[in-house]
Amino acid sequence: MTTPFIRLHPADDVVIARAQLLGGTPVEHVTSRGLIPPGHKVAMRAIAPGEPVRRYNQIIGFASQPIAPGEHVHTHNLDMGPDKGDFARDYAFGSDVKPAPARREATFMGIRRADGRVATRNYIGVLTSVNCSATAARAIADHFSRRSNPAALAAYPNVDGVVALTHGTGCGMDTDGLGMRVMERTLTGYATHANFAAVLVVGLGCEAVQINAWLATGNLAEGENLRTFNIQDTGGTRKTVDKGVALIEEMLPRANAVVREPCSAAHLTIGLQCGGSDGYSGISANPALGAAVDLLVAHGGTAILSETPEVYGAEHLLTQRAVRREVGEKLVERIRWWEHYTALNQGEMNNNPSPGNKAGGLTTILEKSLGAVAKGGTGNLEAVYEYAEPVTAHGFVFMDTPGYDPVSATGQVAGGANLICFTTGRGSAYGCAPSPSLKLATNSALWRR
Repeated sequence: MTTPFIRLHPADDVVIARAQLLGGTPVEHVTSRGLIPPGHKVAMRAIAPGEPVRRYNQIIGFASQPIAPGEHVHTHNLDMGPDKGDFARDYAFGSDVKPAPARREATFMGIRRADGRVATRNYIGVLTSVNCSATAARAIADHFSRRSNPAALAAYPNVDGVVALTHGTGCGMDTDGLGMRVMERTLTGYATHANFAAVLVVGLGCEAVQINAWLATGNLAEGENLRTFNIQDTGGTRKTVDKGVALIEEMLPRANAVVREPCSAAHLTIGLQCGGSDGYSGISANPALGAAVDLLVAHGGTAILSETPEVYGAEHLLTQRAVRREVGEKLVERIRWWEHYTALNQGEMNNNPSPGNKAGGLTTILEKSLGAVAKGGTGNLEAVYEYAEPVTAHGFVFMDTPGYDPVSATGQVAGGANLICFTTGRGSAYGCAPSPSLKLATNSALWRR
C-alpha cells in the first residue's frame, strides 16, 4: 500500500506529503495538524526555535518558532537562522572520490564535423556583436523560417534551421572588464559550436565589442563557414538584411551536405538545468537525471552542473567528490564570490527560491540546493569552469553561472553543451538553440498536463 508521505532518510526531521494531507491524517507516529499541500513538509518531532531541521539528512534551515509534531513546516516557521545560513560545512576535499567506472561504449546518431567534434543538431546561426544589430539579425533568420517561408529551406532537408541569437549588451561597457571577457567568451563559444554548420555575425560598427578585435581575442578567422559584417558599412538595415540573406544562401549547400552516423556517447556534453522546481524535484526528476549522468560518464560523456547560487548550502557534497583539492577550492571560491556579490547588492543567497518554488514546497535555498545537486549523479567532480569557458574535461564538471535558467544554459552551450536536460516541477517553457532542451517532469500531474 502506498503511504501518503515520503521519508527520505531515517534521521530526517520531516517527511514529504505525497499528495494533499487533510488534518488528522496519520503520518508515521504523528497526526497531521491541518492541511498539508502536496510536496510540502510535515514535522516528525517537536522542534525548538533555533534548532536545525534536516531533510536528506542535511540541514535545510532552522526553526524560527516552536514546531509541533505533525505541523506544516514552511516559510512561517523555518528560515536560514540568525547567521543567514552561514554555518560550518565539512568540505572534506576529495574524501568521496571513487574509482573510474568501467568504460562502456554506447552510441547515438550524430553529425561528425571536420575537426572531429560531433553535433546533435545542424543549424546556421546569426549572432550579433551588439544589441543594435538584433533587429537585423532576427529579420535575416526570419527569411528562412519554415513556418512563414517554407520555400527558403525546402532544398536543404539536413539543415535544422537558421536561428538568430541576440542579446542586450555589446556596448556601454568597459572593454577591459569582466563583462567584456564574458561577452567575448560567450560569442566565441557559440560561433564555434559543433551544432552550427556555419555562423554569420552582424554588428553595428561603432560598438564596444568590435568584431575584428573579438575575432583576434578568440583566435578566430573568417572563412566560408564564419562570415561577419556591420550595418554602418553596409548602408542601413534593409541592405544588411539583404546581404545577410545572400551570405546564408551561400552557406546552405555546404551545411546541408551532412549525414548522421553512429557516434560514441563520449561526444555528448549535457548541460544540467532545473527550473520551476518543487518539493518533488530532489526526490524524483533530479536523482533520475543524476543516475543518467552516471551512465553517461561511464560511456565517456560529460555533464555540466551549474547555477552556483542553487548549490549554495550543498557545495560540500560536491567538494567531497573533487578529484583534486584545487578543484574543490575553486568551487568554494565561486560560492564566496556570489556571497560577496549578493551582499554588495543588498541581497542574500536565500532570496533565490521563487514564489513558485515555495508554492511547490521548497522553503530555503539550502533545501533547494540539496535537491538541485542530485542532478549531478554520484561520480567524481573533474573540473570547475568559469562562465562560458570551453569545457575540455570529460566526466562530471561544474560551471559557475547565475541561477536564472536561460542565462545559465547560455553559458553551458557556449562551453560546448550539445544537449540540455531540464527538470521542472511547476513547468517551464524554456527552449534552446542550437542545443535541444529535454524536459523531465518531477510529478505525474505536470506530465499529464
